[in-house]
Amino acid sequence: MTLQRDRPLELRIEGLGKRFGETRALQNIDLRLDTGVTGLLGANGAGKSTLMRIVTGVIDPTEGSVHWNGTDVTDDPQTIRRDVGYLPQDFGVYPNLTAKEFLSYLAAIRGLNSPDDRITDLLELVNLGDVHEKRLGDFSGGMRQRVGIAQALLSDPDLLIVDEPTVGLDPTERVRFRNILADLADERVVILSTHIVPDVEATANDVAVLHDGYLRAHAPPGELIERAAGTAWEWTAPSADLAALRREYTVSSTSHHQDGVRARVISDTRPTADAKSVEPTLEDAYLALLAGDRSP
Repeated sequence: MTLQRDRPLELRIEGLGKRFGETRALQNIDLRLDTGVTGLLGANGAGKSTLMRIVTGVIDPTEGSVHWNGTDVTDDPQTIRRDVGYLPQDFGVYPNLTAKEFLSYLAAIRGLNSPDDRITDLLELVNLGDVHEKRLGDFSGGMRQRVGIAQALLSDPDLLIVDEPTVGLDPTERVRFRNILADLADERVVILSTHIVPDVEATANDVAVLHDGYLRAHAPPGELIERAAGTAWEWTAPSADLAALRREYTVSSTSHHQDGVRARVISDTRPTADAKSVEPTLEDAYLALLAGDRSP
């Protein structure tokens, strides 16, 4: 399905910054990514899309550089454009075309030779082989996202970038999509840009956290969780206290019970005498970073 890579792959980002007028979208970003899935985690507006647009050569940085396998792509963007597959957040399709027709059309636009076998293999990979003659207008959101992954893989890219790929998908489709993404990462550099922490937790071997244009952390998930040790607490509070809790603490999750609300909060110190320290999750670690409870 994929070609055997004859070289190690590396994406290196050094001192990257981007301004739009007086607005600074990115500042002093340093990253080194190799084979596997890197979860690019951050809230909307954190700078994720700007970073991806720079990496793919769509826009230039204000300062710094991007190197793909040793070549500065800010000087030679075609170097990375030849090797990248991209699934944007807003992926549009032609509703009157079938999946096979749509992929054939995109392959022709991109100048790919004899793509029929490749398209058949890709539709099987994304579990759409049995509906390849169905009109895209009749596809569910999850099915269209899987077509999106197939189009991103048409040229068997060394670098795969997907932007918020599971937004709007039901739980079954999300799990299926995450499994496909994890399977694709063995011989590729994959960047999963999202604000959904469970998607990163399920697929990524590396996590980069962006916040307000800064890189707050870059480490394996387990290391981020270790850094957050002692910041996650749980206890049952009266339901009437929930609003006050949200004002005072970063609340990771709540669940309603007969005796009150089971609250999980992020805090450097024990928030109440009843609170019990619990093992943090990756989501807890992420919230602790954003709350400033742990420096990166």
